[in-house]
Amino acid sequence: MAEHAPHGTVASQRHDDILVLTIDHPPVNALSADVRRGLADAICAAQSDSGVRAIVLTGAGRNFIAGADIREFGKSPQPPALPDVCNAIEASAKPVIAALHGAVLGGGLEIALSAHYRIALAGARLGLPEVNLGLLPGAGGTQRTPRLIGAAAALDIMLSGRHASAKEALEWGLVDRIAAEPEARAAGIAYAQELLRQGAGPRPTRDATALQDRAAAQAAIDAARAQLQSRQRGLFSPSRIVDAAQAALDQPFDSGLQTERALFLQCLDSPQRAALVHAFFAERETAKAPETRHAQPRPLLRLGVVGGGTMGAGIAVAMLDAGLSVVMVEQHEEALARGRARVEQVYDLLVAKGRLDAAGKAERMARYTGATQYDALSDADLIVEAVFEDLDVKAAVFAELDRIAKPGAVLATNTSYLDVDRIAAATSRPADVLGLHFFSPANIMKLLEIVVAGRTSPDAVATGFELARRLRKTPVRAGVCDGFIGNRILAVYRQAADLMMEDGASPYDIDAAVRGFGYPMGPYQVADLAGGDIGWATRKRRAATRDPRLRYVQIADRLCERGWFGQKTGRGYYLYPDGARTGTPDPEVLAIIDAERQRAGIAPRPFSHEEIMRRYLAAMVNEAANVLREGIALRPLDIDVVFLSGYGFPRYRGGPMHYADQVGLARILADIREFAPQDPHFWQPSALLIELVESGRDFASLNRA
Repeated sequence: MAEHAPHGTVASQRHDDILVLTIDHPPVNALSADVRRGLADAICAAQSDSGVRAIVLTGAGRNFIAGADIREFGKSPQPPALPDVCNAIEASAKPVIAALHGAVLGGGLEIALSAHYRIALAGARLGLPEVNLGLLPGAGGTQRTPRLIGAAAALDIMLSGRHASAKEALEWGLVDRIAAEPEARAAGIAYAQELLRQGAGPRPTRDATALQDRAAAQAAIDAARAQLQSRQRGLFSPSRIVDAAQAALDQPFDSGLQTERALFLQCLDSPQRAALVHAFFAERETAKAPETRHAQPRPLLRLGVVGGGTMGAGIAVAMLDAGLSVVMVEQHEEALARGRARVEQVYDLLVAKGRLDAAGKAERMARYTGATQYDALSDADLIVEAVFEDLDVKAAVFAELDRIAKPGAVLATNTSYLDVDRIAAATSRPADVLGLHFFSPANIMKLLEIVVAGRTSPDAVATGFELARRLRKTPVRAGVCDGFIGNRILAVYRQAADLMMEDGASPYDIDAAVRGFGYPMGPYQVADLAGGDIGWATRKRRAATRDPRLRYVQIADRLCERGWFGQKTGRGYYLYPDGARTGTPDPEVLAIIDAERQRAGIAPRPFSHEEIMRRYLAAMVNEAANVLREGIALRPLDIDVVFLSGYGFPRYRGGPMHYADQVGLARILADIREFAPQDPHFWQPSALLIELVESGRDFASLNRA
């Protein structure tokens, strides 16, 4: 075996007549300029080396190549360009074998597709996730993939951005075989030796024939385009991916590459791409809080959950899925049995869908324990309280936790609105208390607001962030106020919607406008899904402190007084006959709204979808500016991540603060001032918004501060 000096981030090593090129660019083998240059130079040199009969590409560490180097985002690309590297690999006169393990994503999969043969370890994950950043695979991926595996499978992997398993990749023909060897380098060498014994030469993917059935390919492309119209309407890059697949069917390979490049450049210039990249980096930033830079998290082995309702059960499932041990405490055996049943129901559904096997469920449930006494939590490292949203009830729970929890245990409340400082005051250890605001269903929703009270210690905060990491949640640090970041802002833009409803817009018009903007659901659909009784209880709690100068719209109260709480009661703003999940408009609701308008002396007027969204978003951005000014959120990007991860704000718009910057803060402020004469107490511009406009700055400038 001959050793060659490493070329930057690509090490070159001879194994008899096989050249092994190992990408070694920690931590994930991203495709930096050095990696691209190293690959291109090594492939070129091998062509004139008579001692080399085959080339194996593999990755050091945990991955083959996990995609582009995010450190190069936004910078001028350095040569060689990835399409040129891929073309050089494919043009090799000597067979190139890609030995795949770990992540084989984006440009990493495009490199693998440029090789002539592909062998994967069983745990490899293959994907083309560029769509998640508003892009398309731009190094031949849209042309090679359909030629290799057909249009239907290629569009599936490109439009979803999902990671396929090695088994699925083999079924598609994306890889040629799954390795028997446990190590990628050895598997690649063994496969190369076998191919050489067989006399196999280069097999360019551009010549693959999976598009020969033109009718089937065209049907798959047409079906994908139709699905975009119904499900991903308004998104830019998915339709360009379908256009590129059409080019793969209609054009010779080199022409298809030119079309792909033109479509890629269109995506690169798209505002959606900028917004999606902003969202990507914002989520990485929110995982870091000031406290996590210096403080170390406390141990997290044994966890407790107080409350076995929907939220408590969901939190327990999230913890069990992360490999942690959980003790659930309920008031009595019947409630505890219901709590366990809720946990098991989640797993039974996953088993029924084939996403978990019986052994997986059994392994998780073996780490679950139920109890009716708080003493069962005495050795827990962190305890999450998830009981009814009532301050007195929660304070009583925390007094009990203070009595039994071991020294150093983190005591967390899952409150959505309540004052974490007052909850902490029920204990003798406020430094150990913080808010962990999970979103329902807690085992699915990614957002976790980590609420830092006045006396919460830095290491307790760091522990909250460590828990989020283990649960694969998206954490955002929040300060204490009624509703924290998300629910506080939600209350204001929901009030803006209610004002429009009383002034003449139907709830169905408002929901349609919000969906047209890119939300999956409108505010009244969400209210029906969450349950109207929850909001009703909050309004009653706030009644004593409500500003008497602000208009109070009573329409929701009228529905709740009738017991119309949404989906769970079969009707709310919408009708849900026979347990339907999708509601239909209710003429009786419109009659109630008309009666309320008459009671309030309001003559209704029409609202266009454009005006609905101007008011809805201006209220959202204005209150977000107040939350920022008060230090409840650290940076505008934290607010963006809250709304992208927990409130359905369309990701391709980057979040409310990013969106406001794109529209222009001066325009948002002008809208607020235009609306103010009709309702001066509601439409009061944020001092921060005024300050930014007057100084010519935007929210992004505060992210950089």
